[in-house]
Amino acid sequence: MKGVFKPKFPQKYKGNPCNIIYRSSWELRLMSHFDLCENVIWWSSEEKSISYISPIDNKPHRYFPDFIIHIKNVNNDFETIMIEVKPEKQIVEPKKERNKKSKKYIEEVFTYAKNTAKWKAAEEYCRKKGWKFKILTEKDIFGYQNVTK
Repeated sequence: MKGVFKPKFPQKYKGNPCNIIYRSSWELRLMSHFDLCENVIWWSSEEKSISYISPIDNKPHRYFPDFIIHIKNVNNDFETIMIEVKPEKQIVEPKKERNKKSKKYIEEVFTYAKNTAKWKAAEEYCRKKGWKFKILTEKDIFGYQNVTK
């Protein structure tokens, strides 16, 4: 599922509110929530790039996290959270298979290695800025309101 999200409150979006692309129903659901939630002061989607070194080719690459949100939390404090949305299977190390040379296993290992390098760079970026970094999976999406509280 892919498409263009049209916010009801474009003034809350940091970036071009006419070019907000969602790449999954999970992202669409979060975008709708961020747009409508009173606790979300502003939000953006894939507007920030973070440099990282890929363990696959040892070269620099750019990573565009799915979301950055600035919220007023339950303590009435302001905080900024960088969010990545991924399937659960991509955030856990692949299980070793008997046939370690299978194409599927090799792809899973590469994906996991690349993702962990991206997330390490994102965590470091957020730490330096005093932000939080969260990875949300399909298991988290129905509890996504907790991100903004």
